[in-house]
Amino acid sequence: MKHLRTDIRLAADSGVGAPDDAIPETLPRPVYGGLDRHPNIVHARRHRHQWAQLSYTIQGHLQVWTPSARFVALPQRAVWIPPNLLHQVQQSTQAVIRSLYLDTEALGLKWSECRVLAISPLLHELIRAFSLLPAEYDLDGAEGRLVRVLIDELAKAPEAGLILPWPADPRLHSICRQLQNNPDDRASLSLFSTRLGVSEKTLTRLFQQQTGLGFRLWRQRARLMHALPLLEQGERITDVALACGYESLSSFIATFREHTGTTPGDFAAHNLEGK
Repeated sequence: MKHLRTDIRLAADSGVGAPDDAIPETLPRPVYGGLDRHPNIVHARRHRHQWAQLSYTIQGHLQVWTPSARFVALPQRAVWIPPNLLHQVQQSTQAVIRSLYLDTEALGLKWSECRVLAISPLLHELIRAFSLLPAEYDLDGAEGRLVRVLIDELAKAPEAGLILPWPADPRLHSICRQLQNNPDDRASLSLFSTRLGVSEKTLTRLFQQQTGLGFRLWRQRARLMHALPLLEQGERITDVALACGYESLSSFIATFREHTGTTPGDFAAHNLEGK
């Protein structure tokens, strides 16, 4: 099984590409958007836009890279991308996404950092109903009231998702790139410290300071992110576990459930059935 190379090096390249063609320069209303379904393609150009973006995953999964982290939204999760943040997006083959663009100043949403949000059943229905509205909905009528309720519910949505912070230190950067591109690498932090000529204690401290995660947890998340597209492609769960560096299938299943709230089998079945 070939590894999926995921190192896009956003942090090393500050070039800014053109914004999404579908986003107007001026929003017709404070909230704008609809239903999108796209193939599994990383946008060729990194970009930023002056509006906040909420990309809600109904099926499949969505990944967003920024200079400081990688964010993953599984079904019933959404990625919030604040205005003017350089980012790049990848959607899985089976992804069904509803994207909203928001004028944060008009709406009073002050989130300045990217985050993954849990979408409640009520918020799901509000987003679904909004996607059926015309672009220039009536701000003062029932449509405007629906949007205000949507924003109220969004403002209190809890954070819940897979986030992989990216370190700035070049020594950690080399370790993380190695682990991200080779998820079956079982090298210990002690081995990396020997290779880099840095004490294990120093690397442990730097991991915690720069990512908020320990080395073991960072590698766990990187492996799980690698597993998602393989599961969606219908690979055998045992093969996926081995490709992600797990010696035990039960350990892979337990870790996957702990971080995502579902099992690898259920996640794969949901996407393969095209629900």
